[in-house]
Amino acid sequence: MSKVAVVKTGGKQYIAKEKDVLVVDRLALEAGVECDLDAVAVFDTEGDVEVGMPLLDKKIKAKIVEHVAGDKLRISRFKAKVRYRKVRGFRPKYTKIQILSI
Repeated sequence: MSKVAVVKTGGKQYIAKEKDVLVVDRLALEAGVECDLDAVAVFDTEGDVEVGMPLLDKKIKAKIVEHVAGDKLRISRFKAKVRYRKVRGFRPKYTKIQILSI
């Protein structure tokens, strides 16, 4: 029987199965540490559905695999006819987590 859960972390929600690897916003924990995530909903293959209002009492076990940096974003400003140009770069920080149990 496989389960699917909707997990909330960093103000966002992700759909996760056991042994999935998710890329979420940076978590302030070291790599290799296990953590608990909040469950919004849990679904079974048999058709059982549990939905929290807003969260369930259950916690989803996850392990932090590594911290990574995302692709570079280029932010530019431009004003016509006044020769004003400014370019900055930004790389968002992410964390890869593996779902251990639901």
